[in-house]
Amino acid sequence: MGKIRKNDEVIVLTGKDKGKRGVVTQRVSADYVVVDGINVAKKATKPNPMTGATGGIVDKLMPIHVSNLALFNATAGKADRVGYKSVDGKKVRAYKSSGEVVKV
Repeated sequence: MGKIRKNDEVIVLTGKDKGKRGVVTQRVSADYVVVDGINVAKKATKPNPMTGATGGIVDKLMPIHVSNLALFNATAGKADRVGYKSVDGKKVRAYKSSGEVVKV
């Protein structure tokens, strides 16, 4: 169970997209996620007449390491760290600054 999950709104802490926000669309591995609109690379593709695909340069979303991301706290309006706490016998994620439970 990771601290950053699919459909979480995150903010980039370091790198070329520092300060940008996006939504996690896919979890590639335990340490890498794909964020919508973040870490976009240009990829040259060849035309394929069998599938009808035209050639050219396309944008491709690349994975980004979770250490470069932080969960975005909408109430505080900034990045926040995440921890775990027990609520009614269930383990839930909570913001470190306020102790507020993360909305899923």
